Amino acid sequence: MLCVGSCAPLLIQQRIHPFNTFKRSWDEYKFGFGDRKGSYWIGNDVISYLTTNGNYTLKCDLQSRKTGKWHYAEYSTFVVLPEAQNYKLQVTGYSGNAGDAMYVHNRNMFTTYDRDNDHSWANCGAHFGGGFWYHRCFHCGVNSNSLFIWASLPGGDWLQKSRMWLQCK
Repeated sequence: MLCVGSCAPLLIQQRIHPFNTFKRSWDEYKFGFGDRKGSYWIGNDVISYLTTNGNYTLKCDLQSRKTGKWHYAEYSTFVVLPEAQNYKLQVTGYSGNAGDAMYVHNRNMFTTYDRDNDHSWANCGAHFGGGFWYHRCFHCGVNSNSLFIWASLPGGDWLQKSRMWLQCK
């Protein structure tokens, strides 16, 4: 497969403050919200289209709230299936210095407060706010309102900022 469009990294998620609200509906995550100068989600339809028709890796840039230092996690495989499959995630091939918080989210479907697909003890999107490929609600909470974390981040799990990028292979 080829990359669709430019091979410049494409920002798909950005959270520039731990208190920005990512508690959004299924449709808001589907079509995207915010802008690239602030908190932002490009939209699950766009992510799915690009990753099922192109050849991309995922890079996550993560700033520790405790130390202020930036860390990163890269994944050699990142595919989001179409809405008909509830944007099921395929993510593998970790490298980086942030720790692999995404491994438990592999093969999970996307969940929001108004569409529960996470098969956890509660609807994680409703309970913690924000949409994501939740698995038992924890590990990677880059879109969570109350658990803005990346499990295993050096210096503590709590985040100050996060960015997710698609990069051509």
